[in-house]
Amino acid sequence: MTPDEADGRLARLAAAVEEAIPSALRQEWDRHVAHEPVLVARQGIFSSHGRAFAYQLSFRSPDLLTVSAGSWSAHQHERATAHVLGATFGRADLEHVAHGRLLFVRCPRAYLVGELPVPRRPDRLVIEVTDMSVDPAVLAGVRRLREEGFRIAVPSFVNTADQRRLLPHADFVKIDVRDLDVEGHPVVDVARSYGALLVAEYVENPETLRHARSLGFTLFQGNLLERAGVLDRAGARRVSL
Repeated sequence: MTPDEADGRLARLAAAVEEAIPSALRQEWDRHVAHEPVLVARQGIFSSHGRAFAYQLSFRSPDLLTVSAGSWSAHQHERATAHVLGATFGRADLEHVAHGRLLFVRCPRAYLVGELPVPRRPDRLVIEVTDMSVDPAVLAGVRRLREEGFRIAVPSFVNTADQRRLLPHADFVKIDVRDLDVEGHPVVDVARSYGALLVAEYVENPETLRHARSLGFTLFQGNLLERAGVLDRAGARRVSL
C-alpha cells in the first residue's frame, strides 16, 4: 500500500466514524462545548511611565488548577500553547484581548521549526522562545519568523550558551529581577548587547522596581504593577488562525 492509499483509507475511516455518531450525541457535545470556558491569563507589561506596552498571555485550565509548567512534557507545552493561541487569535474580537498592544506568548520548539502553525499576526504576536536546546533548526526557524515580521523575545534570561545564540535575533530579553542581586550588571549588559529592549520580570515590590530602573530596564512586568487576570473567550466566535 502506497502512502497516498494509506492516507485515503484513514480519511475514509475517519469519515465513517464521524457519520456513525448519533445526532443527539453530537448536539449534546456541541451544547457542552458552547458552555465550556475558554480561558487565558493576561498580565500587563508596562513602560517606565506606567503605561501598558504589551500583554503576557498564558495558559489557564477551565477548573483553574495549574500544574507547574516545569513538570510538563513537550506535548503538554504544545497543547497549552495551542490553547492560548486558539483562545486569542482563534476567536473573533482579538482587540478585546490586545487593546492595540503586543501579545507575548511562549512557543515551544514545534512552533519555531514549523511543525505547528503560528497565527499570521506579526502585528500582534511576540514569540517567546522557551528554554530549549537552540540547534540549527531552531535558529533557522527564528530567522524565518523574523523575516515574516514577527518579533522574538527571550524569557528568563540567565546568560546560557543557548540563550546567547538567540540574542542577535531577539527584539526583547526578559530577566527575572529577583536574580539580579547576585548577577547584576554583567547579565544585563550581555542581554542588551545586540540592542534588544529589556523587560524586568517578577517586579513584586518597590525595591525591585527601583533596582531594575537603576540597571537600565525600560519595560516591567510583575504583581506590583498588575496581577494576571483571567479572560473567558467562550463567547467570542471562532475564526481561522
